[in-house]
Amino acid sequence: MKIDHMQAIDNPLKVAAFYCFTAISDEMIFFLLDELSLQADRNNLGGTVLLASEGVNGTICGSSEAVLFFLEILSEALQKHPFDVKFSWTDKPAFRHFKVRKKAEIVTMGVEGINPNQTVGLYVEPSDWNDYLNDPETLVIDTRNKYEVGIGSFDGALNPKTDSFRQFPKWVDNDLGDLVKEKDPKRIAMFCTGGIRCEKATSYLMSKGFKGIHHLRGGILRYLQEVPEEESLWNGECFVFDQRVALNQHLLPGEHQLCYACGMPLDLESRNSLHYIRGVQCHYCEDLFSDLDRIRFAERQKQFDKREQSHQNLSRKST
Repeated sequence: MKIDHMQAIDNPLKVAAFYCFTAISDEMIFFLLDELSLQADRNNLGGTVLLASEGVNGTICGSSEAVLFFLEILSEALQKHPFDVKFSWTDKPAFRHFKVRKKAEIVTMGVEGINPNQTVGLYVEPSDWNDYLNDPETLVIDTRNKYEVGIGSFDGALNPKTDSFRQFPKWVDNDLGDLVKEKDPKRIAMFCTGGIRCEKATSYLMSKGFKGIHHLRGGILRYLQEVPEEESLWNGECFVFDQRVALNQHLLPGEHQLCYACGMPLDLESRNSLHYIRGVQCHYCEDLFSDLDRIRFAERQKQFDKREQSHQNLSRKST
């Protein structure tokens, strides 16, 4: 792993992003709903875990020992079926709470009959990914949402400009066939944050008859974890769905912060803009809300600030 010992000391909380496509019975799902909640509470873990008949998907944060213990319990419950895990570190909790939910899908595509447990594209190891990026006969597709692509991606990757993963199948049906006819690539290679969306996307493309389908094993997070920075072709930061907002090349929290009015990630320049009022509006949403909304947002931000100040005061007293 690229993060060194000193970074782990400075950032003592471990974050594990994981998923596994494997058939899980309802009985096991209900067992895990209780067991994972219990273990998270006992070990002061935060995070989100989704369970469905097709598998498990989650991100958790806590001490290294607690995170590894949690993953071992999950591995035993899944009969040691291999699941993809990426680790990173942070100096602040990445989640405010822990929640585990039963869902219809562990990553929502909204198309019946798509089963990565049965049909999936060929994995590309992070060490080989640059070859695909540099190959003019490979069509590289970023399967993430457009606001994620906006803060970082691989040069030359195709952006479907979707607002959610639910829109990806429609983009495939309406646009990808014509693009493939036009470019006539030998292969299609897809990627996402942690590997789960692009893996499910390969199943959908294969169900539609597309050939030569590949995807980056472990997604951007594993690429950043394994590929040395001097060899990396990643540009920008990688959006993550937790309090860190985005990670830099070293898998540490980057410069982006969320607008708490609309939820869009903002870089430093955007936060220094005249359009930006912390917790109230940004350049994406200044025309989206009413004056009453902004008054309510401002009051909410005051409460957030008071809570944060209280936590800081408690931390100073404890030290």
